[in-house]
Amino acid sequence: LLTGSPSNMQPHRYGEDIDDAPGPFDPNRDEMAMALADVMLKAGKPVFGICRGFQELNVHFGGTLRRDMADPARAFQHHSPDGVSFDAMFAHEHDVRLEEGGAILAAIGQAEIKVNSVHYQGVDKLGADLLVEARALDGVVEAFSSTARGGPVLAVQWHPEWKPEANENSRKLFGLMGRVLRGGAL
Repeated sequence: LLTGSPSNMQPHRYGEDIDDAPGPFDPNRDEMAMALADVMLKAGKPVFGICRGFQELNVHFGGTLRRDMADPARAFQHHSPDGVSFDAMFAHEHDVRLEEGGAILAAIGQAEIKVNSVHYQGVDKLGADLLVEARALDGVVEAFSSTARGGPVLAVQWHPEWKPEANENSRKLFGLMGRVLRGGAL
């Protein structure tokens, strides 16, 4: 499980050297996540990415990130406004469309769901061998999967771990990962 974090990935990890990129950064987390994903995939183990973990896996597969997801000039906001409470930050939501034929659609059973959205970075270029599982209504990739490089990979840009007892779709997503951990297919 590659979790979320308040830190962003350093741009040099995905081929950009930008001096004014917004942080905070955690180079130790970057290093650990890349190494952990590599070891787990080579061992054929399932990997589940949440928020920053989603971004880390995209970069691990050769993808790039954009850093403008919370820009107030964007018509579609992927992060709550600054200065709100922790609960209000995680209550910020938007709709995503689940891709036809995807594992998440099969697990949840409906084509459009609401997800909480708490991210400053997002997919710019999708990594090699990753299949889009969901997109925000503005087209931004919100979930992907892969079985091409060892263990199955599933990653979501949102936070299904936030109050899953109140969110049936989160519970279904964790149920999918439970089946995968027990040897089931994505």
